[in-house]
Amino acid sequence: MQTASTNICERMDRSQELSEFKPGTMIGCHLCNKSIHEISLLLNIPRSTISDIITKWKQLGTTATQPQGEREKNMLKRTVTNCLQNQ
Repeated sequence: MQTASTNICERMDRSQELSEFKPGTMIGCHLCNKSIHEISLLLNIPRSTISDIITKWKQLGTTATQPQGEREKNMLKRTVTNCLQNQ
C-alpha cells in the first residue's frame, strides 16, 4: 500500500499543468469505456479536469494547448452561439 508521500500521482495544484502523457492516458481510458469517476480514481486527477479534457478532445480532436488567439476565437464563437440559442 502506498502512502501519500510515495504516491506517484499526487493531487494537482490549481496552477499545475498536465504533462503531455496524462491527457492521452485520460482519452485512452475513456475509449476503453472507463467512467470519469474511474479515471479520476485511477489517475488521482479531479473529475472536472478529466471531463474538460474529454470534452476538448471531442470538440477539437486534440488535447494540446491552443495558442491564445485561438482560445479567444473559440470563446467568442461559444459566446455568440449561446446568445443565439437563448433568443
